[in-house]
Amino acid sequence: MPVTEKTAKRLVLQSGSTTLILDKDAGTAQMQRKLLMFKLKPLQAPLSEVANFEVDAGMDRASGIEVCNTMLITKDGSAWAVPAADKKDAQATAATLKEFLGLRG
Repeated sequence: MPVTEKTAKRLVLQSGSTTLILDKDAGTAQMQRKLLMFKLKPLQAPLSEVANFEVDAGMDRASGIEVCNTMLITKDGSAWAVPAADKKDAQATAATLKEFLGLRG
């Protein structure tokens, strides 16, 4: 997932029509998505509620291809799936996000 902006206070990653924004000044994590030409309602959570970033891998039964996502996990157990090109990309994205927020793992 390409990093489009990285400062000490803000990290923006974009994959296709999905944008993940971590903003330390605002104290929020926000995921913006589009479906075709329509913007979906953005998901937002306080950065203090982010517990971890993990890689989720699954097999597409129709094509047999492994599909990977970077998962943003909150303390209440909810999760956001951020699409990745492959497992290596998902792992690199999770590492970048953990480093930005100072999470261990």
